Amino acid sequence: MRMRRHDRRMSLSHPKLPFDTRSSPLPEPDRHSVLQIPQEPSPPTPSQVHPSAGRLWLRRLGVLVFVFLCATIGVMLMILPWRPEWSENHLLMPYPTLRAIVTSGFARGICTGLGVLNVWIGFWEAIQYRED
Repeated sequence: MRMRRHDRRMSLSHPKLPFDTRSSPLPEPDRHSVLQIPQEPSPPTPSQVHPSAGRLWLRRLGVLVFVFLCATIGVMLMILPWRPEWSENHLLMPYPTLRAIVTSGFARGICTGLGVLNVWIGFWEAIQYRED
C-alpha cells in the first residue's frame, strides 16, 4: 500500500513518467465563482504617497541642475561654432581636411541646431516639472 502512494506521487511529479489515469472527476464549477476575478491591491495614487522633505528637495535640485546643464551646453553649442576659436583650433591644424569639414557651414549649423534642441529640452523639463 505504501509503494502505491509513492508511485502515484512519482507519476505526478516526475515529468518523464506517464500521467496517472486514475483521476477523480472534477467538480462542476459554480457559475458565480468563475466570473469572480481576484483583485490585486492597487498601487497607491500619487496623492496618497507623501515623499519626505529631503527627497522632495533632492528632486528639485536634480531638476534645477539638469535644466542649468542643458541650457549652458545648449548656449555653448549655439555660440561656439561661430567664434574664431572654432576654426583656429590648434588641435585641427595638422589635419586640414578635418578642419575644412568642421569649419563648413553645414557642421556649424548642425552644432547650432543641437544647441537649440538642448536648450529646448532643458526648458521643457523645467516647464513639465510637477510636485504631486
